[in-house]
Amino acid sequence: MWSFSRHSCPLTSLLASTLLCCGYLSTLCSAVQQINKEELRLKAHEMFMHGYNSYMDNAYPDDETSSAELPAFNQTKIPPYSAYALSCQGRKRGVTPSRGDVDDSLGNFSLTLVDTLDTLVVVGEVDEFERAVQLIITDVRFDSDLVVSVFETNIRMVGGLISGHLMSVLVKEKHPDKLQWYSDELIAMAADLADRLMPAFNTTSGVPHSRVNLKHGLAPHLKSQQDTCTACGGTMILEWAALSRLTGNPIYEEKARRAMDFLWNQRNRGSDLMGTVLNVNSGDWVRRDSGIGAGIDSYYEYTLKAYILLGEEDYLYRFNKHYEAVMRYLSKGPVFIDVHMHKPNIASRSYMDALLAFWPGIQVLKGDLRAAIEMHEMLYHVVKKHKFLPDAFTHDLQVHWAQHPLRPEFIESTYLLYRATKDPYYLEVAKQVMDSLEENVRMPYGLFCIAETFKYLYMIFAEPSDLLFDPDNYVLTTEAHFLPLTIGDLPLGDESVRLPRRMLIDPNEIIEEGQDKRFESACPVPQQMRTTDELVSFGSSVRKNVNKLLGHVTSITAALSGSSEGGQQTCAKASDRLKAWAFSATNMDHLAQLKKMGIEVEIHADGRLQLSHSAQAAENAVLALQGLQFMQEMAEMAKEQARELGNNQRAERIVQVVSEPHFGNVQFAASPAQFGLELTNHPGVQAELVGSVPVHGCSPFTNPAQVSGKIAVVQRSECMFQDKARYAQKAGAVGLIITDNQIGSSAELSPQFAMSPNRMPDDISIPVVFLFHLEGQKLLNQFRDYPTMVVSLAEKVANPAMLIENYFRKPADNSRRKMILSNAFLAFNNRRDVIRFNFRFGQIDSQSDPTERHTVVEQNVEEMQAALSFSNENFKDKFLNHDFDYQELKTLMRHLQLLENNDTNASTKLTGKTFSAVCNLKDPKAYSCKAVNSN
Repeated sequence: MWSFSRHSCPLTSLLASTLLCCGYLSTLCSAVQQINKEELRLKAHEMFMHGYNSYMDNAYPDDETSSAELPAFNQTKIPPYSAYALSCQGRKRGVTPSRGDVDDSLGNFSLTLVDTLDTLVVVGEVDEFERAVQLIITDVRFDSDLVVSVFETNIRMVGGLISGHLMSVLVKEKHPDKLQWYSDELIAMAADLADRLMPAFNTTSGVPHSRVNLKHGLAPHLKSQQDTCTACGGTMILEWAALSRLTGNPIYEEKARRAMDFLWNQRNRGSDLMGTVLNVNSGDWVRRDSGIGAGIDSYYEYTLKAYILLGEEDYLYRFNKHYEAVMRYLSKGPVFIDVHMHKPNIASRSYMDALLAFWPGIQVLKGDLRAAIEMHEMLYHVVKKHKFLPDAFTHDLQVHWAQHPLRPEFIESTYLLYRATKDPYYLEVAKQVMDSLEENVRMPYGLFCIAETFKYLYMIFAEPSDLLFDPDNYVLTTEAHFLPLTIGDLPLGDESVRLPRRMLIDPNEIIEEGQDKRFESACPVPQQMRTTDELVSFGSSVRKNVNKLLGHVTSITAALSGSSEGGQQTCAKASDRLKAWAFSATNMDHLAQLKKMGIEVEIHADGRLQLSHSAQAAENAVLALQGLQFMQEMAEMAKEQARELGNNQRAERIVQVVSEPHFGNVQFAASPAQFGLELTNHPGVQAELVGSVPVHGCSPFTNPAQVSGKIAVVQRSECMFQDKARYAQKAGAVGLIITDNQIGSSAELSPQFAMSPNRMPDDISIPVVFLFHLEGQKLLNQFRDYPTMVVSLAEKVANPAMLIENYFRKPADNSRRKMILSNAFLAFNNRRDVIRFNFRFGQIDSQSDPTERHTVVEQNVEEMQAALSFSNENFKDKFLNHDFDYQELKTLMRHLQLLENNDTNASTKLTGKTFSAVCNLKDPKAYSCKAVNSN
């Protein structure tokens, strides 16, 4: 039983395992007789030492033993490792030919020895462990001018050094003649290495960069690499919290916590799923596909294990939210799919990767035993079919990527299932895995998988007396390094009577009376408390159902490929089914075919289609699989259409300043949103600009009176785009502009970008656009100069000439700011270089008698001369006779005065229509005067 917080006992924890001294079922007894655990334990020990000694003899102090690939193999099958050869030399960065990014895990710091150090204690090689510790302290240094993976260096090197330190202390206590010279050197080395990784955390979000230079830190070219995977940023908390607690320096735990907190806040709030890749500064998701395999796996693992190790229930709350989402959207019985985090009903790919094999082990820790057995059995079905777990395999369990990098996740889950159930079935599974390694992987010069795989194999076959310590008192990191549960202990009463925290409680302890204290050390799930007999029977029943389902999948696959026993066609051919490219939502026959496949079609009011597939709703298993294939085809078609749209039509929006003095000559390229008012083929929205309070717009606006009826401006970060729009809409905004917080970003240099929703259905009715930092700052600078300016959010640029004309037609509607000086005839603003003239002609127009037109003009001139003062008579004559140019108007701006002591009501006798002219003098190249009749 995992030992959780001793302050409370949540219902979601691990089941209790059972180990009775007698009374096994006859089936269990016969199974045990077939498995010689002692023999298998010794075999695991021998294979580990073969690989370890080969490394030490041929490769140490280099990071690992080099491998050389031999001629090509059939890509439809996983190659035996006889297709490779281990060369009798080490792999050294800067010397051995580079393998690209794969070598980022190497730092010329004896990686294999550090990573393997605690396994020596597990297998009982105490003398060799002491020698290895001495070698590491003497030989290993971290000042190489090399760029390394922060993720790999942390889990393998920092974790290996911490676990090696803990094992050193343990051996020192258990064996008075061993390691008495040791004085915490390994933990000091772990802190030194962590300090070298620390510059990677210098990001806006706190999520570390993916790579760092061990000697120079975060060089400029590394700073520019701002994308990292969720697992890369979220797999630090165990090692760094342990390092802080062991050294007394809180900085490591603080950095790791900040990264975990930010990642949690970046989850999709509608689905509670995580994306795969994000930007370490802005937090924007670069890849929104969500699964439990590569790129995300160990983030989920560390969210749960952080609670187990530290006892902080916030981590359990987070994991439970994620787990519920995973099982709701990704789990399809024993098979798992990947989806889009923001559209969790749409699959994003048609295969599973081998890294998801860790999930049954997590389900064991969660206490979801049935689901753990189901998924593990599916994986074992693949292993039996292909000898190993392919690096990727399809949902019908065929090979997708025909490689097997000896990943340990499957044997890790096997170990945890065995520890939880003591079902000998999992001894059989472990034996087959070890036999496959012996037959296909073992080389004369070693083995690749000595650090983690053989640790789990040895512990599966070992009895408690074979081990120097109880593994149940430790959390195993993602690299299978040991961190003691005592790290999370807090003073709680009398320490002398408190039992150590434990991972498992055996049922014989649970069923005995007077053992209540046992529950203080772990937190069992009451409904999962079964005896070993009951657990074996339960597991057998679950596996039987899974194998029945998987048997159907196998037969369906054969049928769809056109083969059947005896040459008889028993199932419909794949060619008979409806293809995605031929589907029409208005064809009733097509809809009927989809229903038989278990596919429901929903047509929204805007014409969009939503398809959902349920295998249980299909008429039979063949049609269920055909439905899955149809959905995969639809997903691929959607991707292709999106690519074509991106290639042929840039979904760009425009933010344009339409008020004076610019009249549309200032405009900015903006990115669209996949929610809110769609601006395509829409005239757009025009309104005054207003800043939001708070500036990020992640809580209710405190200035709704100022925001109402205007276009709000908020800054990126702290919450999801759609949440910002929701708060702006509630405050009465008619539009929203979100400006980037990443300094230096621009529309010209940045890739095409579209803001995605985090909640469906979409409840946003206002347009939302995004401005990169450069364009956003230019807009805000204009806003500071012209606080009442009007902007337009639209699909296309508005013609400035039309904007000026519209301004003249309706000056009262379009003028956003009172002119600095004005009277009945003229207004000007010497800050904006804008002059406006107003002439009142009453009922006189171009069709009136010439004498009447002349008279009304002379009246306006007389009224103007009474209200205005000119710098000199020559300029006055030119002005009144319309003989002026740009420079003369600029002179007028400098010298013209409005005579406040004149009768500004003189215009009352000039009523009716007003003839207005406005000259914009801001830029000689854009200089223009426009005049129209208006009311």
